[in-house]
Amino acid sequence: MKTTYPKECEVPRGWHLVDADGLVLGRMASRIATILMGKHRAIYSPHIDTGEFVVVINATKVKVTGAKLDDRMVRYHTGWIGGLKERPAGKVLREKPAELITLAVRRMLPKSRLGRAMLKKLKVYGGADHPHVAQTPKTLVDPS
Repeated sequence: MKTTYPKECEVPRGWHLVDADGLVLGRMASRIATILMGKHRAIYSPHIDTGEFVVVINATKVKVTGAKLDDRMVRYHTGWIGGLKERPAGKVLREKPAELITLAVRRMLPKSRLGRAMLKKLKVYGGADHPHVAQTPKTLVDPS
């Protein structure tokens, strides 16, 4: 028996649609990260990007449990000395809901070149409309 590894050019790419309306942020993000990495497929290999594309709609209607909207801070650094900026998660959800979902998914992906390539396959939109209708994405009814 020989072990066969998939070649990146031979991996079929599918599209998935996730409606974030009423879904819990962390549970949804972990399921999305699994699809982006390709761990839901039999051809998964950790050193090759075997994942599929994910389109998230209704990002403004995602649920965050507990008091995390007020307590949790979203931090970033400008690169300058003393340049640590932080905003409450509730404010980020109101102003840029796609950023909050992207950040949650990004932290669940590998911290490498491969992880950055996987994140490029994530498309997040605040409303119900998206420009990827031509790809006919499969709707994930329960991403948890």
